[in-house]
Amino acid sequence: MTRLIALTLLTLFSVSLLAGCNTMRGAGEDIQQGGQAIEEAAES
Repeated sequence: MTRLIALTLLTLFSVSLLAGCNTMRGAGEDIQQGGQAIEEAAES
């Protein structure tokens, strides 16, 4: 259940980051941050 909540929050966070980027560089940074968040969630 906690994994589902974490995954939902992570998805919402990732979508908000991607929606906020205006340039390709910004998109790359947002995707990288999203990947780091997924990695951290998987480790815990």
